[in-house]
Amino acid sequence: MHHRPVHRPHTARLSPLEELEQSFLALARTATPLTMPAHLACDDPSEEAWPVDRIRVRLAHPSTRPELRARTWSEVVRRAHELGEPWPVVAVAMTVPVLRRMLSRLARPAHLERQEVEQEALAAVAVALAGVDAGDPGVDRELFAAADRAVHRLVYAARRRGEREAGEPMVHLGRLRARATVEDLEGLTVSDEYQVLARAVRARVVDVAEAQLIARTRLQGESMGTLAGERGVSTRQLYRHRTAAEQRLASHLRHQGR
Repeated sequence: MHHRPVHRPHTARLSPLEELEQSFLALARTATPLTMPAHLACDDPSEEAWPVDRIRVRLAHPSTRPELRARTWSEVVRRAHELGEPWPVVAVAMTVPVLRRMLSRLARPAHLERQEVEQEALAAVAVALAGVDAGDPGVDRELFAAADRAVHRLVYAARRRGEREAGEPMVHLGRLRARATVEDLEGLTVSDEYQVLARAVRARVVDVAEAQLIARTRLQGESMGTLAGERGVSTRQLYRHRTAAEQRLASHLRHQGR
């Protein structure tokens, strides 16, 4: 009797926001969850303490009075400053619902990865958290504003970079979302963009692994986190690797066009 092989779905690496969310929920949903006084976020609570995820839900609810919201944020930031871990994680995670809405409205260039934007937003919140005044009633707005400034700087820089490369085939690599499978770039004739990569491999401007990295992320829209997991490196390291390869490719294409 023959048994059909079981195909297990490939699990993509979590995005920065998803990773933070997992860590936050792990603190809130254990047998002994991390809690805060319920009266901070609710006028008439039925329990003395609530898990931090329930506190966050209350913070985001439109019926929560601004005074309660300010009081809760002040306590979260105070604990992050005075008690240390895991409260800095909790404080940054409290911003996630707003960050998700903010980033969903962000008009980012096609060649700017969502993961890169998420990481920039979270890093900005973490840096701002260390310097804000816990007693400031607008402390949450300061954290959100820091994230907003950071991601808009990132988008602006990405657009300027795209403008500098305007007219080069590299621009199309960032905009196309092809669905072809990349097996051997040196033999592909799927599109002009793949041929550009194939010729660059033959000219030893990039190697096959670098060309596959560019093709799978720029042309096929695969996640950098997924490829980082496959290759056993950090996402940050893979970004640097791709940037270096793309810079060599762009320089090669500029010289060809002269």
